[in-house]
Amino acid sequence: MDIRALDIHDGPTPPASGLLEIARRGLRAKPKRLPSWLFYDAQGSALFERICEQPEYYLTRCETALMQAHAAGIADTLGVGVRLVEYGSGSAVKTRLLLENMAAPVSYVPVEISPEPLQQSVQRLNGQFPHLPVQPLCADFTRSLRLPIPPRAPRRTVLYFPGSTIGNFDAREATALLRKMRTEMGDNGGILIGVDLKKETSLIEAAYNDAAGVTAEFTLNMLVRLNRELGCDFDLAAFRHRAHYNALAGRIETSLVSQCAQKVRVGRSQVAFDEGEAIRVEISTKYSLEEFAALAAKAGLEVLRVWLDPERMFSVQYLVRAGSVAR
Repeated sequence: MDIRALDIHDGPTPPASGLLEIARRGLRAKPKRLPSWLFYDAQGSALFERICEQPEYYLTRCETALMQAHAAGIADTLGVGVRLVEYGSGSAVKTRLLLENMAAPVSYVPVEISPEPLQQSVQRLNGQFPHLPVQPLCADFTRSLRLPIPPRAPRRTVLYFPGSTIGNFDAREATALLRKMRTEMGDNGGILIGVDLKKETSLIEAAYNDAAGVTAEFTLNMLVRLNRELGCDFDLAAFRHRAHYNALAGRIETSLVSQCAQKVRVGRSQVAFDEGEAIRVEISTKYSLEEFAALAAKAGLEVLRVWLDPERMFSVQYLVRAGSVAR
């Protein structure tokens, strides 16, 4: 496939004026916050791939081990003639394990907000699966999607959402996203989703504070992006990465913390920071199996199957419409 033919969605990244308003609104809020999608410019996407290689980052290791052990069983559950739509496809490493085991898939639709990783992934997939129609979509998966017309009618559409990205949304947002997915998958469809499980706090915190400092560089790259795209003057040395586990909320909370009292130019105005003041940039919720089933139920979904990695630290779950399974 000619990568120049990529279907580029109108606006995975807002224009500078829209980005400026998002930054201003978030930095004026109390407490300050910025959306986590700001991580994923070309440099941020590359840094995230490096995070996944760090020894402390158990999520990728466990999910990959799970897929290696259970990909055939997962593919059998999905059935024949599936259109597979992946939210936040990235490098699609785990997806290849699934595609290798699927029976006569109709098409694969990777949905990715960053065009460079999407193009690279499509090139690799075309080489590995030359007979599989790949229909890439550069878009923000949290918005309503206009999926490409498949080359033939699928028996079902399955939305694949790996990597525990659902944990980056609070309960209200996660419920809304699952409801949107329920609509997009159709009456006979399903959702195959990665869900990180609750475990010892030290293991969780280490995954978001790797010794090599890659996660800290990834977090600070958000400020690099704002400096480049908006002409801000964030001093990277004046901020530090912080990620800690909030046991009460059951989630990692990642922030950029001001090391001193300072002012930063954002557009034509300045934003003041106190020493120790934080910008919340991401959450990463961890669930018990019962908690996630309850969340799915709020979105009109039920858990049909659950697969666990050998260490039982991570799960992949298959969701269908509530009441669609004969008892």
